[in-house]
Amino acid sequence: MLLTHATLATMTGGYGLIPDAAVALKDARIAWAGPMADLPAPYHALPGHDCSGRLVTPGLIDCHTHAVHAGHRAVEFELRLKGASYEDIARAGGGILSTVTATRAASEDRLLTSALPRVDQLIASGATTVEVKSGYGLTVEDELKMLRAARRIADQRPVSVRTTHLAAHAIPPEYKGRATAYMAEVAIPSLRAARAEGLVDAVDAFCETIAFSTADLAPLFAEARALGLPVKLHAEQLTDQGGAAFAARHGALSADHLEYLSPDGIAAMAAAGTVAVILPGAFYTLRETQAPPVAALRAAGVPMAVATDLNPGSSPLASLTLAMNMACTLFRLTPEEALLGVTRDAARALGLTDRGRIAPGLRADLCLWDADHPAELAYRIGATPLQHRIFGGRLDA
Repeated sequence: MLLTHATLATMTGGYGLIPDAAVALKDARIAWAGPMADLPAPYHALPGHDCSGRLVTPGLIDCHTHAVHAGHRAVEFELRLKGASYEDIARAGGGILSTVTATRAASEDRLLTSALPRVDQLIASGATTVEVKSGYGLTVEDELKMLRAARRIADQRPVSVRTTHLAAHAIPPEYKGRATAYMAEVAIPSLRAARAEGLVDAVDAFCETIAFSTADLAPLFAEARALGLPVKLHAEQLTDQGGAAFAARHGALSADHLEYLSPDGIAAMAAAGTVAVILPGAFYTLRETQAPPVAALRAAGVPMAVATDLNPGSSPLASLTLAMNMACTLFRLTPEEALLGVTRDAARALGLTDRGRIAPGLRADLCLWDADHPAELAYRIGATPLQHRIFGGRLDA
């Protein structure tokens, strides 16, 4: 395929805009991209698609979701509006643990069936790669069940799926007060089993007063290293537990949330090359007031990805373009930073080097938008101007 007369946002060196551009696609890869006037002769005969000046970007990447789960938590949303805090609900047995109950009761097929409409919404907002975490099973078999369902999404939909083991998401009631035992008997064994079955691409955990401390997580991250798996961390969402610096010391791909991130955490992330994943959906839904230190992250040169955090409790958000808008309006990212955050820097947060930009040799995952400038993608609220999505070189119908 040959895309012609496009306004190309290559996302190399910022927007990397090329007006009146062409992109040649061959064997699910980008073969060439540049000004129409420079199009090499061998590509002239490819079947063409005239973009009529419309914007073409890399396919969007959602680098943090919990798309596989059972049930919903709409009642908790109502309770929070009446004054209950996220921590109050969690300590009373709600929150993550209420989704654990529903997820344990669901079959693998049921989890897949319920996840697909959520993934469809992400695809409709331009996603071509989606990360999906476990973390609502909290037993060995239920964590594996979630990861198997997540892997099967890519068989059902035209999207790349990266799976993340998140058994260290919460301490289930049967292990209350016994984090060390849970780590030894569930989190680490489930990770080993997931690795043996080829179900996991990375390892994540929730470092927080209502979840796990850095000391609790040290054996899990050591096991991840032994298994050759990269790590990431939910860090500094509600309090500063030193999670980001801990993650950086372990060479983490990303630290996510970061509302209470300290200067020491920023410095550690900058030194390690750890990506900051900004999650405005949770900030908005929980009505938080302390924003991540975006200006300090920017000044330190820490890459900032943007993701939906799609989950049933704190971020029932299934639109990457809306996440971009929220990152700009709530956290003061620029539209350019927001688009980098769902393309180039989101790819970095997943350890992927073959996507997130438009350049020869990379995957032919692209979006064609009914827009003429990339700032429009973050500017619109509740409207996604996606005209076509190209996945692996194939144009969606």
